[in-house]
Amino acid sequence: MKNFMPPLVLMTVCIIVSGLLAFANDLTLPKIEKAQQEKLQTSLNEVFGEADYKVSELSFDGITQIITDDKKRAIFDITVDGYAKDGIQTLIGIDENGEICGISIVSIAETAGLGTKVQNKAYLSNYIGLSSPEFSSDIIITGATYSSKGMHKAVSIALDTYSANKEAIIGE
Repeated sequence: MKNFMPPLVLMTVCIIVSGLLAFANDLTLPKIEKAQQEKLQTSLNEVFGEADYKVSELSFDGITQIITDDKKRAIFDITVDGYAKDGIQTLIGIDENGEICGISIVSIAETAGLGTKVQNKAYLSNYIGLSSPEFSSDIIITGATYSSKGMHKAVSIALDTYSANKEAIIGE
């Protein structure tokens, strides 16, 4: 009987802790989702201004969600790898002419001081007005190559998806 006691005690502790973790998750999940929605809405308003935003039902590879507005813009929520896995979550807006009209970094997990330079307005302004994913090598940040390439990838995904599916995205 003594040989069964330690595993039985360990199993009981694991069940109790698992139950507490599940309870804590259920308790905090709505607050986390609400905070994420508020952060997304704040990013939309700061970069693209007040508008009637709605989330599209369409889904494409590499895109978390597509948001359209009453100004015929499509805003792509894209998370890409930089130096960190899924290190850059960005909103990339494309106007009805197929040009990038704004970029907002929702969250970034890149190296402070290097990779985080991709969120500077001066850097992001290099992409404004682009309508094709052909980039100048001037857009690479020295010391933050992975982060720069991650931004290139996000912009390429947005532009390629928009150009291939414009009618479906805007006409929805």
